[in-house]
Amino acid sequence: MKFELTILGCGSAVPTSKRNSAAQVLCVLERYFLIDCGEATQHQLRRFHVPYNKINHIFISHLHGDHFFGLIGFLSSLSLQNRKGEMHIYADKRLQEIVEFQLKIMNSRLGYPLIFHALSREEEVIYEDRAVRVISFPLKHRYDAPVCGFLFREKERERTIRKDMAEAWQVPVAFMQYLKQGEDFIAPDGQIVPNRQLTLPPPAARSYAYMTDTLFREKFAEYVQGVDLLYHEATYGRELEALAKATFHSTAEQAACLAKAAGANKLLLGHFSARYTDPACLLPEAQAIFPCTEICTDGDVFEIPLVKRGL
Repeated sequence: MKFELTILGCGSAVPTSKRNSAAQVLCVLERYFLIDCGEATQHQLRRFHVPYNKINHIFISHLHGDHFFGLIGFLSSLSLQNRKGEMHIYADKRLQEIVEFQLKIMNSRLGYPLIFHALSREEEVIYEDRAVRVISFPLKHRYDAPVCGFLFREKERERTIRKDMAEAWQVPVAFMQYLKQGEDFIAPDGQIVPNRQLTLPPPAARSYAYMTDTLFREKFAEYVQGVDLLYHEATYGRELEALAKATFHSTAEQAACLAKAAGANKLLLGHFSARYTDPACLLPEAQAIFPCTEICTDGDVFEIPLVKRGL
């Protein structure tokens, strides 16, 4: 039932002794998703005891080095460890050319299938299984590096049958699946028994959004409305807003404005400029607008707990 985010790196273009380049792992019901893969990501995976062999899907936001320079090393290490299962990569279509060129120059090949999925500049579902859906959406960075954000959302679970009530109304076993799906029950005498009397609602579906390397645009909040946990870049503080605009980045204050507009439950700040020895100095300006804000550090783990719904 775990829905857990591990921060592998929260630095920006230049890593520091305390902050690695951008990378994080999201665990959703034992599915491990790698989001961005900056330099030395595989070291961070080991350092923070992430079961990296369970990673089958990698999402790369854009083709700036601090977001993908660690990819070829990680892929190569997996091959050396005799990985056989497919690895899916969701990224700008040019990443496939880069990886294939790197392998060609090294006269190397991977021992497992590598499957690329090209991201578009439209909001779209890029991955889906029975429990989770992943949506990509366009952000605004430099023209040479189109950026996508990612929204990970659990699917609604089935309702839980109240055995005592099901037995009292003599619900046939064959009808139980329909109860889980929310249907009412018609008793033998024709009486309609509301589903809410026979079942309990499932926990609320959980969600996480990743938004990095982007100019602030309040309209982007539409992509992540009501998200439980939002990671938003905060490369600079308010005092460098002009520089943030010139470099197509955001400030901590702007990240907070977006979280507020999105109705997010919690905001995480990351992707800090190397000029900030301690990015905690950025926290007050964000909390003044969106109080439920935290600063990320490498190795932090954030869990979104299950929340029961009322009857």
